[in-house]
Amino acid sequence: MSPRFLRHTGAPERAVRVFLVDDVSAFRRLMRFTLEEDPRIEVVGEASDGQEGVTGVERLKPDVVLLDLAMPVLDGFEAMPLMLERSPGTTIVALSGFNAERMAALCIESGAHAYLEKGEDAEVIREAVLEAAVAA
Repeated sequence: MSPRFLRHTGAPERAVRVFLVDDVSAFRRLMRFTLEEDPRIEVVGEASDGQEGVTGVERLKPDVVLLDLAMPVLDGFEAMPLMLERSPGTTIVALSGFNAERMAALCIESGAHAYLEKGEDAEVIREAVLEAAVAA
């Protein structure tokens, strides 16, 4: 299965700086390991809720945010516009357990570059991150 609604494709020229936002620490660890298997990707920070995510994105200005939608304090839909406002060069890939058919279009309308389901293959997630970095 491939990423949905990608706006642009290509390959970055340097390591892509990624910020992870998900309320499940085990999932963040898994994503960090999965992403950093590719030397073109560097995870520069993590947050466990949308508010921490907004703060971290504003401070670190990553190329890409891998953003869960269902989180405490501030959910992904609430955090997304704040992240884009405070770090205009950042691109967001929404990643959630919700069915893509229902959520993909809403995520794109909210400013995400792509939407992926959490069950996607690791290579699909890595490629979506790399493609999102080119769109930044």
